Amino acid sequence: MTITTVRIASILLGGCLAASLFTGPVFAVGNDNSTMPTCKKGEIYDQKTKKCVKQQSANVSDENRTDYAYSLAKAGRYEEALAMLDTVKDQSSAEVLNYRGYATRKLGRTDEGISYYLQSVKMDPQYAKVREYLGEAYVIKGRLDLAKEQLNTIKTICGTACEEYQDLNAAILDPSKI
Repeated sequence: MTITTVRIASILLGGCLAASLFTGPVFAVGNDNSTMPTCKKGEIYDQKTKKCVKQQSANVSDENRTDYAYSLAKAGRYEEALAMLDTVKDQSSAEVLNYRGYATRKLGRTDEGISYYLQSVKMDPQYAKVREYLGEAYVIKGRLDLAKEQLNTIKTICGTACEEYQDLNAAILDPSKI
């Protein structure tokens, strides 16, 4: 082989390896910023086995169920998300309350969503994601003053560079982004 052929082959191989790093599935456990895969109705994604299993026979943790409910909600499957949250034993966790608020708000029941967000804030006042969603609900209600209060609280929790701050700030500046 010529030096040019070897160089071209090396570049192609390097490009293929780099591309493969960005094309695989991304799974998150207990992370609000990304979601796990969603399964067909009646199934749940089991984080231990990394596959969809029948919901009735699934022996998965409350954390797994909570994370999966959030994935369903982020996929626009709000009713299924609420049904999944109903299967969680600890209904008073900040995450369960936040995701219940998110799903109900997205279903157009903003006041109900706000009530869940406020309960979540009581459970964990330093939970930036619930502050973001509560602020977005206030934007929907036309209460920019209350949304800005949440924005300021988020700033004290994680600064202005965190996703929660940036997303709520964008929603305040342009409510069509919600």
